[in-house]
Amino acid sequence: MRKRTIAVLAGATVALALVPWRAEADQVILDDLIVDGSLCVGFDCVNGESFGFDTIRLKENNTRIKAVDTSTTASFPSTDWEIQFNQSSNGGANWFAINDVSAARQPFTIEGSAPNNAMFLDDGGRLGLGTSTPVVDLHVVTGNTPTLRLEQDGSSGFTPQTWDVAGNETNFFIRDASNGSTLPFRIRPGAPTSAIDIAASGNVGFGDSSADTNLDVEDSGNVQMSLTSTTSAEEWRISNNGNNEVFRISLQGNGVQDLELRDGGELTVAGTCLELGGGTHHISTTDTQVTAGACP
Repeated sequence: MRKRTIAVLAGATVALALVPWRAEADQVILDDLIVDGSLCVGFDCVNGESFGFDTIRLKENNTRIKAVDTSTTASFPSTDWEIQFNQSSNGGANWFAINDVSAARQPFTIEGSAPNNAMFLDDGGRLGLGTSTPVVDLHVVTGNTPTLRLEQDGSSGFTPQTWDVAGNETNFFIRDASNGSTLPFRIRPGAPTSAIDIAASGNVGFGDSSADTNLDVEDSGNVQMSLTSTTSAEEWRISNNGNNEVFRISLQGNGVQDLELRDGGELTVAGTCLELGGGTHHISTTDTQVTAGACP
């Protein structure tokens, strides 16, 4: 009875030895490894894998490539990096990401279905956002109002504030997105060169690229500046009629030049009375002498 048992066990051992088993042990290759063909890595690779044009394929439900730096000397860099393809959690995001594993940060992410040329760096170092043909250092293209947002989020202890810099067929503008999306600064298409020009001295030129006073307004012919009250709708206009060498101040709509000063000092004032000294004296058309008191 004992001999029969031994024979059965010996037969079972031989049968098990003939069954193909999957080798689970690590393989260490102490030489260069050259693969003449394509490489598939991952639990879902199959015998007879159809590679198409792929040279290396990662195939499973959690695909990552990690670079582990084993440097131990303090002066050598040692950050570990990882390329991650999609989140592994249920309902996670579809993305391509580069992770700083050592600092537990994800500084670079591309979401799935991002549009063509969402970010394009050409051979001249120019960056295109939405274009494959950037012509300046940073070139942004979109079908409606390309915009740059500057957002202070409060993370450093300062009050949150958001500004937008944008442009379209109507205007180039700066938008205060934190305060009702007001547009405090706008430039219309076709505005001339140096429409507003701030010199190194701080002088501001309107139509002047070399302002030599705090506020320098230049134009050909009649140069004008308006002061309008939105409450009363009254508009006072200051003008320099270059052709006649006349400086004027007038209230628009009354058909009268309220004040005219000509080259040589000739002064014309509309009305019938001129007050002097804050109303202590006056000169009227009926009395050419200086008279005490305000205009009657």
